[in-house]
Amino acid sequence: MRNTARWAATLGLTAAAVCGPLTGPALAAPAAPASLYAPSALVLTLGHGESAAAVSPARAVTLTCAPGPSGSHPAAALACAELRASGGDLEVLTETGDALCTREYDPVVVTVDGVWQGKRVSYERTFSNECVKNSTGSVLFAF
Repeated sequence: MRNTARWAATLGLTAAAVCGPLTGPALAAPAAPASLYAPSALVLTLGHGESAAAVSPARAVTLTCAPGPSGSHPAAALACAELRASGGDLEVLTETGDALCTREYDPVVVTVDGVWQGKRVSYERTFSNECVKNSTGSVLFAF
């Protein structure tokens, strides 16, 4: 009986050693592509002044939308949803509403730089003051 048990153990270990490497690749899952999503990662800045070149940003946040919303933006999921709904058209998101704002001129400049759905994005918009910027109703620039 001892011989049979030893023989079975030896045969089992030999079979595992010889056949193990042959079955490994067959059982492995196929390699997934690097990414199923076009990259969407943006850096948004806000500063006080005439243009982004003339001022340093007072605030900056990051926003990544693919494969899921993330980054330092306080409302990343809502901002990504707005961008998707507008087709990435930042002009639509920065249209000012009909809020009552003072005529005080204290320019606020917002910028967006990065990649949206695989395409390079560089956008800058100057608003006459903070109230006008907030009248867009967009969550994207609410940081």
